Amino acid sequence: MDLLNTLVDKGLRRELPTREEALAVLATSDDELLDVVAAAGKVRRQWFGRRVKLNYLVNLKSGLCPEDCSYCSQRLGSKAEILKYTWLRPEEASQAAAAGVAGGAKRVCLVASGRGPTDRDVERVGRTIEAIKEQNEGIEVCACLGLLSDGQAEKLREAGADAYNHNLNTSEATYGQITKTHTYADRVDTVEKAHAAGLSACSGLIAGMGETDEDLVDVVFSLRELDADSVPVNFLIPFEGTPLAKEWNLTPQRCLRILAMARFVCPDVEVRLAGGREVHLRSLQPLALNIVNSIFLGDYLTSEGQAGQADLDMIADAGFEVEGAGTTTLPAHRSDAAAPAGSGCGSGVGASLCGSGAGAASDTDTDAAGCGSACGGCSGHAHAEAAPVAAQPAQAEPGALRSDLVAVRRRGAGTDIAPNA
Repeated sequence: MDLLNTLVDKGLRRELPTREEALAVLATSDDELLDVVAAAGKVRRQWFGRRVKLNYLVNLKSGLCPEDCSYCSQRLGSKAEILKYTWLRPEEASQAAAAGVAGGAKRVCLVASGRGPTDRDVERVGRTIEAIKEQNEGIEVCACLGLLSDGQAEKLREAGADAYNHNLNTSEATYGQITKTHTYADRVDTVEKAHAAGLSACSGLIAGMGETDEDLVDVVFSLRELDADSVPVNFLIPFEGTPLAKEWNLTPQRCLRILAMARFVCPDVEVRLAGGREVHLRSLQPLALNIVNSIFLGDYLTSEGQAGQADLDMIADAGFEVEGAGTTTLPAHRSDAAAPAGSGCGSGVGASLCGSGAGAASDTDTDAAGCGSACGGCSGHAHAEAAPVAAQPAQAEPGALRSDLVAVRRRGAGTDIAPNA
């Protein structure tokens, strides 16, 4: 297929595809799906081999958010029956993080719901970062606290943060349709602040909110222009009690095409399979490992994922290996470009793939104004006797509520029950 040969050649050269080529990936047929996955896999292996980076979410503060993000279970007015609690103490968060590290996670993602942190919140998170790093040598820490004010990114960096997550979520043209309490430009500004402070930018999207193919291409091109080191791809988890509860627009095949498009546009960037993978990819999750080089281990922010051991088994059975703590995730041309001394994640600042290097990107989920990178609609991390994913129904019908496909987190951070790491 000429399209795929062209995209592979461009990916190996780190050359930006055209918008038409990216759109054509999303328009491929199911008969061509394995060819699309194989082509994206060639690009993935060129830059990341067969390594899979594991990330672990700790929800520092759950629910009660003043922002109105339609996809989020923690939003203002949400009727989703999620866990609600205020800030975890640094020692509690460190203990929660230890479970993920013990399971093989290389990065701990600290997420808090809300529009953005106060300076006191930043100091609290700084103490949490220090506690985690004291207990876990070499671990990366990514903060996801919402919209940042001037000087806050620098304080997080000084406390030891390696990265900051703030997702763009969808295209600029349609952003106002999912959120009214802040703007797309606000999100870009926060990613730029993280970049300027020397933090590695983590910023991604949520698919499945009723967007068009053009919207998906727009947001992924924006993420490349903003030079995000990590691009989490979330798939909407339609929580009952949220405005998007009936948005079941995804099939496993479409999810794979979206991931492949992201890989072709961002060939040498950490493309992370994030929230909603169990719900929407189901038995095709192992195929996605041929495209992405990073996943979350266990549960998410407010919803359950599959068991941590199941994640590890899936990686091994598919012929991949967990990335070790001593391995730099990003290729040398990105990780060496202006990476702060001692940074384990490799900040690609100044190493823009397309040359525009505007510098801003972010994650998804609970973040009403910016929050967890494993979102997809607030895919909270933790567990509670999760139903086996393989036993779930094959496909939800558009316009239907499917609470049987969405399990709310009842264990881990904020509870007395052990996490699912």
